[in-house]
Amino acid sequence: MAYTISLFVHSYLRWLVLVLGIAVLVSSVGGWRTGRAYERRDDKLSIGFISLLDMQMLLGLVMYFVLSPITSAFLANAKAGMKDHGLRFFGVEHLTGMLLAVLVVHIGRARGKRREGAARHKLMALTTIAWLLLTLGSIPWPGLVYGRALFRLP
Repeated sequence: MAYTISLFVHSYLRWLVLVLGIAVLVSSVGGWRTGRAYERRDDKLSIGFISLLDMQMLLGLVMYFVLSPITSAFLANAKAGMKDHGLRFFGVEHLTGMLLAVLVVHIGRARGKRREGAARHKLMALTTIAWLLLTLGSIPWPGLVYGRALFRLP
């Protein structure tokens, strides 16, 4: 039951993360192109995005290490799991891609604090694009062997 609930929350929280990530990207590209100063609203948007992203990651890690029967099966026999597309995706590829995506965002934000104006917007835009590409490549899209529904029912 806890797995079902956490999977449902994880499934819907991703949409909020994607929307905020795209909002950060649009704001950063706009600030970069116009040379606008990095404003308080940019910082609040970035903090909101990273906060939701971290919550999503924490929930994903709890599912990975504690709740998921899929990753439990992978971890019980990783050698055999590497031969199964679904087990490999959730046991290695999804985890690795998403951890890298979160890491890129955190590094971008930390390095951005040392920059001002268009340079800060540029860094935020580039790291957000990297996050988006890593994230989109790590989602279990419908139609793939290991795909999941875009909108999960409880």
